[in-house]
Amino acid sequence: MSPSPSPGLALNFRPTLPRRTDWRIGCAGAGFIVADCHLVAYRGAGFNPVAIASRNPVTAQKVATRHGIPTVHESIDALLADPQVEILDVAVPPDAQPGLIRRAVALGRGRLRGILAQKPLALSVADARDLVRLCADAGIVLAVNQNMRFDQSVRAARDVLDRGWLGEVVLATIDMRAVPHWMPWAENLPSLSTFVMSIHHLDTFRYWLGTPDRVLASTRTDPRTKFPHADGINLYILEYDHGPRASAWDDVWAGPFEVRGGEDRQAGSIPPSPPLPDSPSRFIRWRIEGTEGLMQGTIGWPKYPTREPSTLEFSTRRQPGVWVRPTWDEVWFPDAFVGTMAQLLVAVEDGTEPEISGRDNVETVALCAAVFAAATQHRVTTVREFLA
Repeated sequence: MSPSPSPGLALNFRPTLPRRTDWRIGCAGAGFIVADCHLVAYRGAGFNPVAIASRNPVTAQKVATRHGIPTVHESIDALLADPQVEILDVAVPPDAQPGLIRRAVALGRGRLRGILAQKPLALSVADARDLVRLCADAGIVLAVNQNMRFDQSVRAARDVLDRGWLGEVVLATIDMRAVPHWMPWAENLPSLSTFVMSIHHLDTFRYWLGTPDRVLASTRTDPRTKFPHADGINLYILEYDHGPRASAWDDVWAGPFEVRGGEDRQAGSIPPSPPLPDSPSRFIRWRIEGTEGLMQGTIGWPKYPTREPSTLEFSTRRQPGVWVRPTWDEVWFPDAFVGTMAQLLVAVEDGTEPEISGRDNVETVALCAAVFAAATQHRVTTVREFLA
């Protein structure tokens, strides 16, 4: 029997760090996620970004100056051919990522040790599998930046599950009422919410429970988002043959109101409305119910750029009447991005699979495809049919 938890419990929510921090990292892309998340986290962890490039060299130069990166390339292909780059950090739109990774493999064969791709690895299972194969054949470790797995409450919840304190999982839910900032490149994607926002929650359910057997889903367009899109507000149920059920409400609309504090970063995209009361209006809450206990928490991301730590609390029959509430100072954005790069560097050092390998992420891509098909084709789908 696992030991009983105590209020002083030290849950495993921090990433394992590499032995070396001087791996030479080249950054392909210089947008928000690189400038405000990747590089902030890397500098805090002592990692070693040495070069950067983007479609706009002026933007790359500004980011390099801000973060003290010594080399700025005029093109991404010049970065991919840079002999000093050992680790490639990719941060380009998902429709451009497969082509970039293929060029990186061709230009970096024999030199490049690892690639950290953005999520989704690709917009199709076929492309994702091809990238996994190409990198494996070239001896390049491929990891994916599914950064919600390194949100502190998500990772701590996995530790509680692994210790068995909840018994068998019966039901897991995520309730999101938050407005993402859709980047301009999202307008051209075949899927909006599923492959850009819901993918975080779908991958988290996989991290907690494994890949589901069946999917039921519904979607409708988001009134705030003015460009054409097929999937906006997403509702889905994941069925597991061994018992658990999981569901999420990914509400990217969250009401017609402007929000105090800058949380709605699409302000101005709809006519001004009266502000909401001071009660919480944007949130992500999650809950896991088991045969032996209950665990629930919140995700701090909707309050960004305010540093709002995610939370977790749980109670188990092994210690009746006690609620354990661990705390931490870290936050999802940007601190989780230490973990996504660290898991790649550790795998390169040890010759092992990354925690979030390209091979693992193929199943997340397949799950996204299953949700999108279930919602838009109005049918029950299986993940297996998209992996066949």
